[in-house]
Amino acid sequence: MIYLNDDIAGFDFDAALPLLSDQRREQALKFKYELGRKTCAMAYLLLCEGLQKEYGLTERPVFEYGEHGKPTIVGYQDIHFNLSHCREAVICAVSNKPVGIDVESIREFKDSLVHYTMNEQEVQQIEQAAHPDMEFIRLWTMKEAKLKLMGSGITDNMKNVLDGSEHFETVVNEKKGYTYSVIY
Repeated sequence: MIYLNDDIAGFDFDAALPLLSDQRREQALKFKYELGRKTCAMAYLLLCEGLQKEYGLTERPVFEYGEHGKPTIVGYQDIHFNLSHCREAVICAVSNKPVGIDVESIREFKDSLVHYTMNEQEVQQIEQAAHPDMEFIRLWTMKEAKLKLMGSGITDNMKNVLDGSEHFETVVNEKKGYTYSVIY
């Protein structure tokens, strides 16, 4: 299930602090800027909401981290989740099987980034799209969601991340300026 909050400006960070685990509170307070603190707390609270609705869990989850930083919930290895955030939205996917999700702001991109991260077919898709910026972000979120699913993080060879066999759910919210992709 996907949980999304795109009202970052309306989020009351101070009111949320007591709702966070000690671990997450410490992590959120390390961010220098308000946006980072807010999105860190919001992502955690979306996860708490998902765990309560889908599994009836009300305790505050504590994380342990894999080799490449992918978190799991201590004591609940069979519950899979993934978190992501950008300037416009925070998102969480909760599942009984491995999941990857990514949300990104729709913004202009540099050609150098396109050619570094996209293969020839993807470059062509972007160049031929009615909105190249949206197409680039759509493809980027798919790649990052797949890498997060695998738990490997961003690699040096972003061009070959997608092989065409994957099935993504992708949503473009033009009005609010973000795109997300999820893969199970």
